[in-house]
Amino acid sequence: MQPTFYVTLSSQVALDKRLTTIAENVANASTVGYRATGVSFDTVLSKTSPAPTAYASAGADFISRASGGLTKTDNPFDVAVIGDAWFGIQTPQGVAYTRDGRFKMLETGEVQTLLGYPVLDAGNAPIVLDPTGGAPMIFRDGMIQQGERQFGAIGLFEIDPAATLRRAENSSVVPSTPATAVVNFTLNGVAQGHLENANVSAVSEITKLILAHRSFENATAAYDMLDASQRAAVRTLGGG
Repeated sequence: MQPTFYVTLSSQVALDKRLTTIAENVANASTVGYRATGVSFDTVLSKTSPAPTAYASAGADFISRASGGLTKTDNPFDVAVIGDAWFGIQTPQGVAYTRDGRFKMLETGEVQTLLGYPVLDAGNAPIVLDPTGGAPMIFRDGMIQQGERQFGAIGLFEIDPAATLRRAENSSVVPSTPATAVVNFTLNGVAQGHLENANVSAVSEITKLILAHRSFENATAAYDMLDASQRAAVRTLGGG
């Protein structure tokens, strides 16, 4: 098969992956704390043909760490992250990190996510409040107060920029290297009574989806044209 066919096919594979990730982002545009999926593409240079031929790689997924906008809810158990940090939650598979700050307090005082995962403090211990103490006050550094009593602080964690992220439940991620507790709250903190939106622009993603779909159709048409041209050449040269 001619290298041109492989080049066209590689572009179709890459565009198909892009279409899948864009569709996933659009579907989660209203998911609290969701981090968009992006795809990075490289060019692979082949040495199998007489002339160097560049192919598009299938692409590698990555999770965007850009912040989303904040929505004011006035719910004392809604908490948003300010800056580049994450909440720690305990899942059955281990500790994960999320920007989804929709918390609740059980009758026993435990603070959990809406999916029932314990919310952790900076020492990775579950947070337990006084179930009769009323709505808490949560300060920028995550410190929790009910009445005159303090009950520790919501843990904020920083993830190494070089770490790769794997998706988990509750819009959470699991980094390839351990996260560290935030100690400087000048740039990072929390905002009580707010939630962070997904860092996805539905309009922008739909525009990308349309453009990627058109590119895929063009690549398919080019492949079909090349195939028809080669078949015609074979018939002509073969005298058929």
